[in-house]
Amino acid sequence: MAYDEKLADRIRDALGPALGEVVEKKMFGGLAFLVGGNMAVAASGKGGLMARVDPEDSADLLKRDSVEAMIMGGREMHNWLRVGTQILEDDKVLQEWVDRGVAYACTLPPK
Repeated sequence: MAYDEKLADRIRDALGPALGEVVEKKMFGGLAFLVGGNMAVAASGKGGLMARVDPEDSADLLKRDSVEAMIMGGREMHNWLRVGTQILEDDKVLQEWVDRGVAYACTLPPK
């Protein structure tokens, strides 16, 4: 399954012009958005959004509807969450997840 191009466009809008350092890169069947060389969010090739979050917040975020742990290669990725398409229809919800992913990526050393 290819990533949702409309979702990718909405992510670009949510990132806004202030983040000139955002780089787009096709990865894992989706389109990733990197900040300082670190992946922040991605339009997933399996649908929905992949968001990189602070590991300390993961447990609470997993309690939300349409949020699940990211599984890659049979392994759970501890600070990556998959956010379902249906809740991302709300622009405020999408903005929250994009902001969360960017905020965490900005705490990591640049690559």
